[in-house]
Amino acid sequence: MIDVTGIVLAGGQGSRMGGVDKGLQPFRGKPMVAHVLEAFAPQVGELLVNANRNPEAYEGFGYRVIADEIPGFAGPLAGFERGLAHAAGALVVTVPCDSPFLPSDLVRRLREGLEGAGADIAIAKTGTQVHPVFCLMRRSLHASLAAFLASGQRKIDRWTASHAFVEVAFDDEADAFLNINTREELAGLEPPRA
Repeated sequence: MIDVTGIVLAGGQGSRMGGVDKGLQPFRGKPMVAHVLEAFAPQVGELLVNANRNPEAYEGFGYRVIADEIPGFAGPLAGFERGLAHAAGALVVTVPCDSPFLPSDLVRRLREGLEGAGADIAIAKTGTQVHPVFCLMRRSLHASLAAFLASGQRKIDRWTASHAFVEVAFDDEADAFLNINTREELAGLEPPRA
């Protein structure tokens, strides 16, 4: 998928985990973001990391790091906007840094959904649960998103609803979209010690 740029969203506050940088929390022997990068990198032609703290740590994984332009942890759409601004690919796909079980066919299936529907945005869905940060979109939407953010709006679903979008079912891989928000969830997913 040479014409697809991947963005790992690692710019959040980690408030439910006590304000830590979630992507850098150890999980099964390595930082959580390392699991995401390993699953995601083979699916895209270019990969960027959107991070607002610890840029040197993220650069250590070998990818370019871009910070939000909007100050104050403005949420995932601020990361979307930076990805669309910096992407080389005609398509941009986003994933969060706290979903270490990322599907290996995520990008292919989102793209098939996007192209099949003639849409501008494709969003992953399992059952009735939409996963808006697992999102494939056309880079040409950058001006729209920049204007939306400049107006003070931050809700992903409100922005995506203003474009032709399609929800792509991943019911067969529902567990792959598990995201880890708390220290308890993190500990609970570690394998038991022998």
